[in-house]
Amino acid sequence: MAESGGGGRKKPNILVTGTPGTGKTTTSYLLAEATLLRHVNVGDLVRDKNLHDGWDDQLDCHVINEDLVCDELEDMMEEGGNIVDYHGCDFFPERWFDLVAVLQTENSVLYDRLSKRGYTGSKLTNNIECEIFQVLLEEAKDSYPEDIVVALQSDTVDDINRNVTTLTDWVRSWCPKPE
Repeated sequence: MAESGGGGRKKPNILVTGTPGTGKTTTSYLLAEATLLRHVNVGDLVRDKNLHDGWDDQLDCHVINEDLVCDELEDMMEEGGNIVDYHGCDFFPERWFDLVAVLQTENSVLYDRLSKRGYTGSKLTNNIECEIFQVLLEEAKDSYPEDIVVALQSDTVDDINRNVTTLTDWVRSWCPKPE
């Protein structure tokens, strides 16, 4: 994993991404507790601040307005010290992140998690296919320097704990790039 990061920030910014159900929010919450960085759940932010263009009935979710989200986060991200938790990653400015952690989950585990959340039909199928084809890992590799993108397995509680430890160690060893 990359050791240094940028833009004169005193603390790093981390993006935790992956298919819904891979453990992004749990991992981000635990990492925020361990590192005292700020956890930003983009889905909650979109809902709470109306950063969307309405509701998609077919996918059963808000239609995120990426420009509004980026405007809302800009100052916070420039300051540093954020763990951003979202299933997409290609619309965030590259300069924002020092590490992009892509969580991955075995398909049968993911299926069970999403079913328990009430995902059915095309919403369930689309998310499973997204994981099978590693869409979010490819999106991250296309959107950020490959040396800051890391894939982490997230099937079990032990995996999540190990990932939090790995990411916490990374945060503790991170040092800002000179301006």
